[in-house]
Amino acid sequence: MELKDILAKCDHTLLGQASTWEEIRAICDDGMKYSTASVCIPASFVKQAKEYVGDKLAICTVIGFPNGYATTASKCFMATDAVDNGADEVDMVINIGWAKEGKWAEITAEIAAIKAACKGKLLKVIIETCLLTDEEKIALCKCVSDSGADYIKTSTGFSKAGATFADVELFAKHVAPHVKIKAAGGISSLEDAEKFIELGASRLGTSRIVKIAKGLANDGTY
Repeated sequence: MELKDILAKCDHTLLGQASTWEEIRAICDDGMKYSTASVCIPASFVKQAKEYVGDKLAICTVIGFPNGYATTASKCFMATDAVDNGADEVDMVINIGWAKEGKWAEITAEIAAIKAACKGKLLKVIIETCLLTDEEKIALCKCVSDSGADYIKTSTGFSKAGATFADVELFAKHVAPHVKIKAAGGISSLEDAEKFIELGASRLGTSRIVKIAKGLANDGTY
């Protein structure tokens, strides 16, 4: 797989708590230069970033992040606020405690409400696989499939582990055909990125693939 094809599936990500506009602007520049799928940034920078990139790059942001236990109403407000500020894509975190309690109907309803609040923009649903059993992951595949969301996503990158090949394989077996897969957290090599894509991931949440591309560009090999 060519590097440009991998980059085209990357949500070039910067979500650190101390992120500054200078850093956000830099990843926007990288996203435009290397033609990534989007940049995934904190909600407070969405308006400024969208004004900066215009139609040259999709802006993604996160809501209910990283813990997922905000109320449904507050998550819906955050989603609408993000879209109104120019977000093209929204990545939400489910209520993981509800998953542990088996509240599948409540989770499905919350995702559906947030999808409606996104006003037609893409919604990706983070289920934080490292905190779940395989049975819970399979149940959440159905929740996401039934909710109308566009993607199921492995991880925030802020918990104890990130994406695994096994989780992407599991998703691919259990989500409905209309649901795409995003692997995120700990993707650090081109080999891993390519493997995730081969297993069914349509998006990769990472900053390291662009760093690799920049290194290859500096070496004159890309």
